[in-house]
Amino acid sequence: MFGYIIASLDALSAEQKERYRGCYCGLCRALKQRHGSLSRLTLNFDMTFLVMLLSSMYEPLESALKKRCFIHPVKERESWSSRFTDYAADMNVALAYYNCMDDWQDGRSLTRLTEAKMLRSGFERAEEIWPRQCAEISACIEELSAIENGGEDDPDAAANCFGRLMGELFVYYEDSWEKQFRLFGQALGRFIYMMDACVDLESDVKHRRYNPFIAMGGMNLTEQEKRSILTMLIGECAVEFEKLPLLQDVDIMRSILYSGVWMQYERAMKKKGESEDDK
Repeated sequence: MFGYIIASLDALSAEQKERYRGCYCGLCRALKQRHGSLSRLTLNFDMTFLVMLLSSMYEPLESALKKRCFIHPVKERESWSSRFTDYAADMNVALAYYNCMDDWQDGRSLTRLTEAKMLRSGFERAEEIWPRQCAEISACIEELSAIENGGEDDPDAAANCFGRLMGELFVYYEDSWEKQFRLFGQALGRFIYMMDACVDLESDVKHRRYNPFIAMGGMNLTEQEKRSILTMLIGECAVEFEKLPLLQDVDIMRSILYSGVWMQYERAMKKKGESEDDK
């Protein structure tokens, strides 16, 4: 479900690309330092966006590093991090752990259970440091599983549930901006859930799995109708984003919300189409 919130690199300047990649590399290093090398397999660009957003809002001290790594052994890569990088690394591991456990409980996947066991120590550390966020993740994933397995008729129920999960992650400080960050995270979460559902619609219909688009017409929906729904949702997200007084990296974040998410959508739909052609 994660991985849609990514920048469109073609829309960025060379300096902006370096800044964005540096944030991603910083998050990767934080995962290794805080939770071990294997945790880096859970890394996604959604949490990179979280680092950029919180860093832009609160403008913390940043530390920069230029170093080789096992992924880029030849050329040194620049990275930067702030206290929000560590936070995003912890949330990344917590989300991955709960996702693995949910897959294990739903489908008894031994692979996912093994992955969860490898992430458990990192999750327990994150839970100890961030009890509010982890409690909300747990509650929302449990509720989401019940909605998806119970055949809920309301097409908004699951998206709203995932929105609450994301909304809690975007609240680092319980301050005067808490409400606005939560509203933005909720809107972003609803969009992520529905975009993922749109990509998976055909497969979910075939295998009789829950999908909110089924209640709206399922396979009878045209591509234009589905895109209109997604456009409305990302529009709601953009409205909440623009209410935040952001300056640093704001153009990078706008490229993510206004074009990057659609790039990922097109890529996912194209990949799905190619997969179907091979059958």
